[in-house]
Amino acid sequence: MPMRQRRHRHKESFSVLLISNTGQNAKRFHVGVSCLRLLMLFALCVCAAFVWLAYRYVMASESAASHVNASEVTRESELLDQVVEQDKSIQQLEEEKEALNRRIDELTAENKALLAAAKTSKTESAEDGVAAGVEADPAFPSRYPYSETGEVFQKFTESDPYVSINTGDRGSVVAAGDGTVTYVGSDDDYPLVIEIEHGNGYRTRYMLPQEAEALREAGDRVQAGEALAAVGEDNLRLDYQVIQDGRPIDPLIVFEAKG
Repeated sequence: MPMRQRRHRHKESFSVLLISNTGQNAKRFHVGVSCLRLLMLFALCVCAAFVWLAYRYVMASESAASHVNASEVTRESELLDQVVEQDKSIQQLEEEKEALNRRIDELTAENKALLAAAKTSKTESAEDGVAAGVEADPAFPSRYPYSETGEVFQKFTESDPYVSINTGDRGSVVAAGDGTVTYVGSDDDYPLVIEIEHGNGYRTRYMLPQEAEALREAGDRVQAGEALAAVGEDNLRLDYQVIQDGRPIDPLIVFEAKG
């Protein structure tokens, strides 16, 4: 019986020799082809996994960057919209401000016109009342309060509600109308003050800033033109006041009403 001839399979392998630096120890390793193929396959898998992870990382970064850019664009658009709205609000407020300024100017002009008209009406009413008083009442204080010709050098104002007359160095202070002397005395500003009540809502005050001799006493009845105080060399000024219903008025109105 003939015998079968066996075929021997040869296994290929690789030898790896490890030699130390000193040369005393050396090791040899045998690595088969199949094992080497497995190692190479594993290395390829690792490389493929690394490439896939890198790709995912890049894609995620790009997605995040695009999302951030989209958010920034949206935020910039919102800010621009807010700026536009604020510009519109500012423009509207400026227009309202201009309209209010125009209205204020109009109201101011109207107020000035009304005040001027009221003042004119008030003056005309006072002058009409004064003129009527001259004709109707002989006690109306329409006479000039100085016996000689005197010059008015300070007119009536709200702060100084009287007229100042330069009396010179002669003559006398006289009653501007019929009435009763209610006061003869002095105050902090005037050494001599004489007051006459005329009984028709009018009262007159004669104020001398220098020492002078009073010729009348409180309670005396006087007529228009009668002397109240003598004017000497040291008495060169008379402050004269007319009071109507408790309110000072311009004495020049009385003089003009007299004609």
